Amino acid sequence: MASVFLGINDRTFTYESTAARAEHNGAGVRYPIDFAITPDDIAYILNRGREDRPDGTRLTVFRLGESGEEYISTFGSYGEGEGQFIWPVGIALDKDTNVYVTDEWLNRITKYDKDGEYLSHWGVHGSGDGEIDRPAGIAIGQDDTVYILDSRNNRVQRFTLAGEFLGKFGSAGTDNGELNLPWGICLDDEDNVFVADWRNDRVQSFTSDGKWLASFGTPGTGGDCSIAREKGGITYSNVAVGQFNRPTGVCVDGDGDIYVADWLNNRVQVLTPEGRFITEFNGDAGLSNMGIAKLRSNPDMIRQRNGIRNFTPEKVLWAPCAVKIGKNNRVIIADTTRHRFQIYRKNTAPVLV
Repeated sequence: MASVFLGINDRTFTYESTAARAEHNGAGVRYPIDFAITPDDIAYILNRGREDRPDGTRLTVFRLGESGEEYISTFGSYGEGEGQFIWPVGIALDKDTNVYVTDEWLNRITKYDKDGEYLSHWGVHGSGDGEIDRPAGIAIGQDDTVYILDSRNNRVQRFTLAGEFLGKFGSAGTDNGELNLPWGICLDDEDNVFVADWRNDRVQSFTSDGKWLASFGTPGTGGDCSIAREKGGITYSNVAVGQFNRPTGVCVDGDGDIYVADWLNNRVQVLTPEGRFITEFNGDAGLSNMGIAKLRSNPDMIRQRNGIRNFTPEKVLWAPCAVKIGKNNRVIIADTTRHRFQIYRKNTAPVLV
């Protein structure tokens, strides 16, 4: 299936809110690289942290509801012990809300219960069947099959919930069905597999058993990080639609529309199931409830904010890594380098624009 990018305007989206604030520990997030959300708005947020501040590497649990964010708990920590991680990348939930986290440094998947208690881990470094090399994105199908992006082996592997190998598909390359350091993964309602093919600057879709279906997108901005470096967090970037620069995350809503975290272009693009461009989110953020609470506790910060004349840097997305669909058509974006979430709503009725 060929990709065609022709603008359409029969879908509209409305900015709803901003959630969370930057904190290395406690009731905040720090470089939220991925998250998973339950049907009742409970978000398990995977914080990558920084090498010089490993206390920021942890899982935080929030309610990302329509009335605002609510901090619930924190679990996991930086390290190599049971229940710890070094370079966490992907997160998924099973039907019992057990939590699965991939670690690309330790080459393992760690499992917790819904309250954050460590249950087990599995993973063997290598390139053979069932072995992994830098696992990235993770998704769990309706039949409890676990799909893991085996990034440096350039393939998707399928496992049971206990880590038993079931199968694989994909290989290194640039042709249809081939991968180059894939990062993000999701499943649609029919368990078709969508992969953010990171180094190939595209998204590909497959059947659950690995048959290639489609490829979407072409490289944009030359494959470097100049947009993120020069404009990240400062202003809106202007990059042609349908072009990607290291896409990191992907999700599909109930209508089959595809959302892509276009990482180094500082945006999220939305495509139809056929790959036509619908819209892009560049950022509309204001203060989160947590941000307002912090400002109210510090008059000096309020005075500094009152001197700002251009609030564009506050609004824009900066290297977003993940996007997910929440309850009631809410589009939730991990605004990773801003340490927060921007939330939009897909309108179910026509909206005057």
